[in-house]
This record gives sequence, structure tokens and C-alpha cells, in this order.
Amino acid sequence: MIDTVTYNPSLDYRVRLGAIEWGAVNRAEETQLRCGGKGINVSIVLTRLGVENTALGFAAGFTGDALEQELHRMGVRTDLIRLQSGMTRINLKLCDARETEINGMGPCPDEAAQAALWQKLSALGPQDTLVLAGSLPAGMPPDTYGTVLAGLTERGVRTVVDASGQTLWHALRRRPFLVKPNRDELSELAGRALCTEAEIAAGARRLQAQGARNVLVSLGAGGALLLDEAGRIRVCAAPRGTVRDAVGAGDSMVAGFLAEYLCSGDIGAALCMGVAAGSATAFCDGLAQPEQIRALREQVRAAERLEL
Repeated sequence: MIDTVTYNPSLDYRVRLGAIEWGAVNRAEETQLRCGGKGINVSIVLTRLGVENTALGFAAGFTGDALEQELHRMGVRTDLIRLQSGMTRINLKLCDARETEINGMGPCPDEAAQAALWQKLSALGPQDTLVLAGSLPAGMPPDTYGTVLAGLTERGVRTVVDASGQTLWHALRRRPFLVKPNRDELSELAGRALCTEAEIAAGARRLQAQGARNVLVSLGAGGALLLDEAGRIRVCAAPRGTVRDAVGAGDSMVAGFLAEYLCSGDIGAALCMGVAAGSATAFCDGLAQPEQIRALREQVRAAERLEL
């Protein structure tokens, strides 16, 4: 069983315009309202791939109601903890020739809500996988993920972390099964831009030295690089296609990777499935459907890089 946890979910309101004229009235050409948050996205794609999972996290206010209703409409199983104050954030995505994001502030779970989450996680065991993904609400300490993971790894829970900055760094010492930074997040932790395969591999090895068992680095149009637990480097190029919307592509990669790995146990095949899922989402509006993912899966192959 897979559980995902999203501390700071959202409703993403996407507005497409021909051109934005600041300080004037603008008319939208197209609008969409989507469920958001990295763990939520992972759950949606896993559900579409037929993988049983539950979306955990926090929801508040009428926007929290709307989030949960839409997830249920899509067939996603949820067990969200309701907060007594605040409201689930709304993120505004303005799209003309570029995309401008204005992300709202989500409510901070109080001690009782965090204890309720831990109560749910305390039942996890060796047969379970836990995905912690996304940003933390303002006011939460950066070691929150590390605190949640404490004790779970020792109980044999397979743990996955998709976060950035100090939130990711603090989680490494809990030896997560998989971490998935993108190139920019890996560069931020390294303190410099990582451009070549060798530099990215070295950055991944630094995270592994700090505790991560497997490091999956998403590279956008470059596909992905995987450093596995045995120290082997694999790379997988992305298939060709036109990028329409890259939001959720990294989350789709996590979902595709887990769906394949939990089915076959083949980490190389999991890398390919992850790249296919991430690319499929980038090539469409919204998160990819299973037929789009499987079509691209036939086009991607992983190669081992012994020299890195």
C-alpha cells in the first residue's frame, strides 16, 4: 500500500490570456481549476495507473471541501485531516507567452492535527510505502519530514521524499529509500550550478553520502539520472514531444517510478517508467492519462554510465 502526504495542498487556478496588460482589465481566454500539491499529484497519477494508494494531508475551509470533492470525483482515495481554521490555499497560474505563478499561503497544522497524522502513519509497516512531497506551510520547521520519517525507516517502511532545500536535507539522515530532486534543487544544495552529467552524478552522490539510498534527479527535457543503492548511475533520455505544461511532471515521474518498481522490483525499468510518466504529463494539459504514459514507455530506454 502507498500513502502520500501533502502538508500544503492547493487548488490551482490556471488562467490563459493572449497577453497580460498589468494595471488594466484582462480577459481570460481559458480557465482551469485543478487539484494541486506534489503528493496529491502523485496520488492522482498512481490512481490512474491502477496502483492502490491513499492521499493523506491537511485540508481546511471551503477550498479544502472542493479539493476533496474533486479528488473523490477522480477516484482518488483520501484520508485528509480537517483543520479548524484557515483554508486550503489557492495558487494562481497566469499563462501568456510565459507562466507566472502566485502561490497562496496554506494553513499551518496545529499540534493536534500533526498528532492525528502521526496516528495514521504509526500503522505503517514493511509492506507499505510512504511518499512525503512538496513544500511545508509557513511556520513549520524544516526538519518536519525528518521528524515524520524517524522510526518509520527502522520499521521497514519504504520512504520517498520529494522536497527541496533544508526540508530535503534534514530528511536525508533518516535514510529514505528514494529522493527526487530536480536539477535546480540539486544545484541549490550543492551551492553551484550543476550542468554536466558528471556534475549531476557527483551532486547525487553527495545526497547518498548523507543518507539517501537511491537518488532520482529529474532533468526536464534531458530525462533523468538515477544513482541506485549499489552506486550505479543510470540515465534515461526523455522522448521527443512538445511541452505544453510541465506542472506536475516531476510528481508524475515519482508515481511512474513507484508503480513500476513495486510491480517488478526492476529499478532500471522503474527509471524508464518514471521518465515516460513525467514526459507524458509535460506533453499534455494536466496530469497524464495511463494510455499516454504507456505509449511513451515504449520509446524510452535507460543506459548505465559506469564512468561517472
